[in-house]
Amino acid sequence: MQSHPGLFFAESKIAGRGMFCLNDIEQGALIEICPLIKIPKDDLKSIDQTNLYNYYFLMEDKAFPACIALGFGSLYNHSHAPNAEVKIDAVDALMFIEAIKDISAGEEIFLDYVGGQANEKDLWFNKK
Repeated sequence: MQSHPGLFFAESKIAGRGMFCLNDIEQGALIEICPLIKIPKDDLKSIDQTNLYNYYFLMEDKAFPACIALGFGSLYNHSHAPNAEVKIDAVDALMFIEAIKDISAGEEIFLDYVGGQANEKDLWFNKK
């Protein structure tokens, strides 16, 4: 399984597109496995000057400190009260998105981009 049955993107009330599911998702369920494109440290400055800046994830890897998630990985919106979380396997270049709460059919799926570490006003997309 690469993604939960019924997973789809649609217009979000929060911003742009968001991720939803036609079916209920139980807490602990795997929502999606996304392959990752690792971004070398030397490429980050260039990417920060492009629209891709808004779509990459940081990793704890000195040589490859960031990555772009394929699949639907970069379409999940942020919330400080998320219903899903990300687990990154840097060795195999995979991102796992798992439900941390029960998610009802049609409910938007949210991730906490910063793991509760920043105030909403401090997030990069609120500084424009």
